Amino acid sequence: MASAGPPSTPGAEPPRSGTAPHSFDTANDATAVVAGTGTVVGWTQSAQDLLGYRAAEVVGRPAGFLLAMPEDPVRVAGIAERCRAGVGWSGAATVRRHDGREIDVDLRVSASFHLDGRECFLVSGRERRPEWTLGQSVLDAFLTSSPIGMAVLSPQLRYVWVNDTLERFGGVPREQRVGHRMSEVLPGLEADAIETLMRSVLETGVPVIDYEYRGWSWADPHRQRAYSTSFFPLTDGDDTITGICYMVLDVTDRWKAQQRLALVNDAGVSIGSTLDVMRTAQELADFAVPRFADLVLVDLLEPVASPEEPGPLPPGTGLSGTGLPDAGTVRPGAGGASPSRPRMRRAGLRSVREGCPEAIARIGEPVDFVPPPNDFRFLVDGEPVLIPVLDSVRHLWAVEQPARAARIREFGLHSLISVPMRARDTVLGLTTFIRSVNLVPFEPEDVLPARELVARAAVCVDNARRYTREHAAALTLQRSLLPHTLPGGMALDVASSYLPADAKDGVGGDWFDVIPLSGARVALVVGDVVGHGISAAATMGRLRTAVHTLADMDLPPDELLAHLDDLVLRLSEEEPEGEASGTTVLGATCLYAVYDPVTQLCTMARAGHPPPVVVSQDGRVSFPELPAGPPLGLGGMPFETAEIELPEGSLIGLYTNGLIEGRDRDAELGMSRLGGALSQRGLSLDTLCATVVDQLLPVPQPDDVALLLARTHELSPDHVVSWDVPSDPAAVAGVRARTARLLRTWGLEELEMTTELIVSELVTNAVRYATGPIRLRLLRQSVLICEVSDTSSTSPRLRHARTTDEGGRGLFLVAQLTRRWGTRYTPEGKIIWTEQEIPTTPAR
Repeated sequence: MASAGPPSTPGAEPPRSGTAPHSFDTANDATAVVAGTGTVVGWTQSAQDLLGYRAAEVVGRPAGFLLAMPEDPVRVAGIAERCRAGVGWSGAATVRRHDGREIDVDLRVSASFHLDGRECFLVSGRERRPEWTLGQSVLDAFLTSSPIGMAVLSPQLRYVWVNDTLERFGGVPREQRVGHRMSEVLPGLEADAIETLMRSVLETGVPVIDYEYRGWSWADPHRQRAYSTSFFPLTDGDDTITGICYMVLDVTDRWKAQQRLALVNDAGVSIGSTLDVMRTAQELADFAVPRFADLVLVDLLEPVASPEEPGPLPPGTGLSGTGLPDAGTVRPGAGGASPSRPRMRRAGLRSVREGCPEAIARIGEPVDFVPPPNDFRFLVDGEPVLIPVLDSVRHLWAVEQPARAARIREFGLHSLISVPMRARDTVLGLTTFIRSVNLVPFEPEDVLPARELVARAAVCVDNARRYTREHAAALTLQRSLLPHTLPGGMALDVASSYLPADAKDGVGGDWFDVIPLSGARVALVVGDVVGHGISAAATMGRLRTAVHTLADMDLPPDELLAHLDDLVLRLSEEEPEGEASGTTVLGATCLYAVYDPVTQLCTMARAGHPPPVVVSQDGRVSFPELPAGPPLGLGGMPFETAEIELPEGSLIGLYTNGLIEGRDRDAELGMSRLGGALSQRGLSLDTLCATVVDQLLPVPQPDDVALLLARTHELSPDHVVSWDVPSDPAAVAGVRARTARLLRTWGLEELEMTTELIVSELVTNAVRYATGPIRLRLLRQSVLICEVSDTSSTSPRLRHARTTDEGGRGLFLVAQLTRRWGTRYTPEGKIIWTEQEIPTTPAR
């Protein structure tokens, strides 16, 4: 065997002390298989790339013809014996390329192995570059101690040779691998898929580079690892594939980094889908199990978990209103609830075990858990706590919290990470990740993704907390600005329904109103302010107040809307250019209707608002065609009125567009559905109002909804009396007498004297200062109404007469004797009216 083995390498030398070997990628080294007789039996594409010889030109020939130096049989024999002993060898040699050029290469010869019954050696090499300074130790590590695992397999995919690194990767000794297939020695390692891939390489001869897969090692069977493998075919002189070589690189750290990054990125999609504090906390728990932990507990401070309790933390919690601990209030190691512990509530809970039996507290229940050292300052300025092995601290809970210690033992809870939940300098709570079924303990590298998960969830929780508080404030403001009673009097039966927008869209600016007017008339109003939130609610309040003020002036509907339009324009002009305050009116619509129970006529006008719906007593539904009118705030465009008759028992409905429109609803279809819902029989007005909203809007909507229903009543003739009065002072006495007789007929004797005085004063003023026909009308409703009409457009003025004046006290007395009085104008002139309270027990 003196001539057997690899070629001589007289240039081999041990590494020099003090030199640091260069690290390089060995996956691209030229590789060949040399028989014990010195004949080349395997040649790879990388060897052809380095020397220029094709496999057919090399395989079957002695390897010595490649050398560009004298042969040394003695040294070759020594190297062969060294490799047969399983040590391997490395050195340098000068070889001749196919084009005749000589190059220096660094060689590595493996320990001997048998392939198809022949003794063989795996020879690897790469060209020596001038800038490389490689010592002998680097070359020795090429196949043995390098981070790359190597193996040679037969065509039957049985191990022929394995280097030390690959032996460590799998944790399976070399002796148990050689002669066996991968699926036999590593059944849990995607062996079937890898063997299928290697068969494809053997059949096609095409290498596979950087194939990644997941695996494990017998040395650490609970911790998953990641590997990157490249497969190369081995060929003989006839280009026949005689085996396969593969190289493995452990890329677990890279894979874990990618997993952690993917974990954090996916959290941004899964956490914070709603503006609900408790739901967001639960989404954090749901996301982390089982991807990161086996049990997740999300505990929030009570002011955060309870939207109805906004504001700073309550006194005695150990945390001030700014979120900082009060000195001396936190007692490290203290067990159980105490005044020094801020109260927390379980907001999120998830486990790989059904029902979460490991948890002591359930969703919504109070908790006081913090990890050792049990210091609540940890919530304010502490870093995440990592406890890789819970057995090391379980004794701390054995005495103070025996129930928690028992759960740890029972369910095998063995590793923990606790992360304070903070956002925008606000302490929100604590999130705890625990492993039990997953036997791999948390590592320091797991703290960063845990911190990132909690940080993202904390921002979402804080956003939800802030929004919930603002939404509650806006809803409270709006409800306080809406009418609490609807005074329809004897003219109307009234019911209303208000439905706020979905929480994520915020409260809107819808409003409605019922305003008693003079002459037993009633005004019905509904409006809608563009926008959501507190600003929309505040704007709604301003417009509702303005409508009340204008309604008290007894303006016709078209004039009222014109004045309201001017007001919106002025409010918009008050804003500085380029700025918008919380009360800026961005746009609004309104419908104003006045119903007169005496004439049964309803006069109405609208400003960009949907028309009302009318249901007659026989169930016929109609939407009166009113002039649309522009939305409020455009200016310069007129509003027009329309008049419809509403007989006794008619139903009129005023509503906002949120009731008939939506993301997937057409307005005309919505109006048709509204008419159908209102035509239901046998329901009280309140029940009908609620039922209609429920039927049309079964789920929350993006816009507020207001619905105002009114059923009309006629003021019967026995409640209304009117007389024409001659324009003669002598007629006043007769009018007073007729008024007295009428009040006795109505059983209102208690009001006889005051009413005579009021009628006398109003009629006298009309006779003295007005022209044309004069008419007196008395109406008995919830109040006694007295009206005197004439053709003059001059309104009387209330005076405070001096002691020396002989007149001027008439209207002053009228104002003192009545509940209220006023003037309204008509196309024919004006009407002076008064109202008096009717005694609860009128005389008979």
